[in-house]
Amino acid sequence: MMNRQLPLGVMLNGPGSHMNAWKDEQVPKDASVNMEHYIDVTKRAEQVGFAFVFIADGLYINAQSIPHFLNRFEPLTLLSTLSVVTKQIGLVGTLSTTYSEPFNVARQFASLDQLSHGRAGWNVVTSPLEGSADNYHKGSHPPHHERYEIAKEHVKVVQGLWDSWEDDAFIRDRQTGTFFAPHKLHALNHKGTYYSVQGPLNIARSDQGQPVIFQAGASNTGREFAAEKADVIFSNAASLEEAQAYYADVKSRAKAYERDAAPLIFPSMTPMIAATTKEAEYVYGQLQELVTIDEALAYLGRYFDHYDFSQHRLDEPFPDIGDVGKNSFQSVTDRIKQEAKEKQQTLREVALEVTTPKSVFFGTYEQVANKMIEWFENGAADGFTLTIPVFGKLYDDFLNYVIPILEKKGYYDRMYDAKTLRGNLQLPYKSNRYQK
Repeated sequence: MMNRQLPLGVMLNGPGSHMNAWKDEQVPKDASVNMEHYIDVTKRAEQVGFAFVFIADGLYINAQSIPHFLNRFEPLTLLSTLSVVTKQIGLVGTLSTTYSEPFNVARQFASLDQLSHGRAGWNVVTSPLEGSADNYHKGSHPPHHERYEIAKEHVKVVQGLWDSWEDDAFIRDRQTGTFFAPHKLHALNHKGTYYSVQGPLNIARSDQGQPVIFQAGASNTGREFAAEKADVIFSNAASLEEAQAYYADVKSRAKAYERDAAPLIFPSMTPMIAATTKEAEYVYGQLQELVTIDEALAYLGRYFDHYDFSQHRLDEPFPDIGDVGKNSFQSVTDRIKQEAKEKQQTLREVALEVTTPKSVFFGTYEQVANKMIEWFENGAADGFTLTIPVFGKLYDDFLNYVIPILEKKGYYDRMYDAKTLRGNLQLPYKSNRYQK
């Protein structure tokens, strides 16, 4: 009997996910804005059958921000470029509901979906950093719970706009002079708490109906939103047990919404791999050497709304800073504080661990492939999103050694099943609400 197939995505974060990946000679120093680099990473992912590439984003920087964040492409612009040099891989980009208008979002992603013939995905975020508000005429940064209320209505409006045209609305009959069927055009006429949008949208639906909705709900509010709205959920877990608990919780919540298909759960995985465990330890050591303690403190502070940890003693217990950062990366900051308390860690230990955590997917190629299968078969993952610390040998090794092991065991097929992102994730076509 054939095993289920394990879909994979990869995050395109410039030189890599490590905050100082740019220092490594394996990648271009300007990888964050190097188009040839992005094309190379994406084409190689497509060659081995990855379901999608994913681009994260943010709307606020300061001098302490991660180097990659200081000078990087806007996701939709980059993905539109990648759409013309690829044929089958999905193209997923981040765009904020807190600081974007639904009509613009609907039009941008519908355009990407048309350009790519049905390969677009929208990673819905609510913008955690409070400084984002200073870049927009929207007043103060909304509190955590309200940002999700805004997101619910925002996504509802966007999806409504995506259904403005029925699939066969454009007749384009030159003999009769009929360009479209008027009764197949629908205005939205939405009037809600946060948005008033008439519509219709000035672009038709794509080969997959609507772009795929991605979301990373970690807090209780975020999980509920993801369970209701997302097709694919990005998660992050430090153990099989933690991943299983999250998987069961979100799948259970989704049942209450009577959805056509349950959301897929894609944990983030950072492969730290080599032929032997000793060599894998060397790989991890090399990553640790990319960061100084001052850089680690700044990186840690980003999660706490750029709190200045340098004012505290490095080798004393992690400081009690109250609710600082609670309106930013809430679930992440809660986890950091809880683990620091449980492990009785110093500030130095926390900063270095947060900056270069030792991945749960650490070990030999075989060990990591087996762990992926274990999570997949035991209610922890429907697929994985790779976050490569430095695009170089680690990426090469995953493609050249881990993928073949998954193939040999029957869990991976590099041949695409469909031409659309929905098809390759085995998600149903998103039918137009107005068509019977």
